[in-house]
Amino acid sequence: MAWTQAELDALKRAYAAGTLRVTSDGRTVEYGNAADLLSRVRIIESEMAQITGSPLPVAGFAGFRRGAR
Repeated sequence: MAWTQAELDALKRAYAAGTLRVTSDGRTVEYGNAADLLSRVRIIESEMAQITGSPLPVAGFAGFRRGAR
């Protein structure tokens, strides 16, 4: 399915607001929980990244060590 940026933005707004019901292009979908909604966001981001050829942002943990070695 071809997703639009507007659909992705609507999902992200709903997730940020803690809402499970999303309306986009006259269609309303209610997700069972926040994890389902976030999963849909990640799927759409992944599919859009594959189409455009742009990499997904990567988040990681910083490591720190005390003392010189």
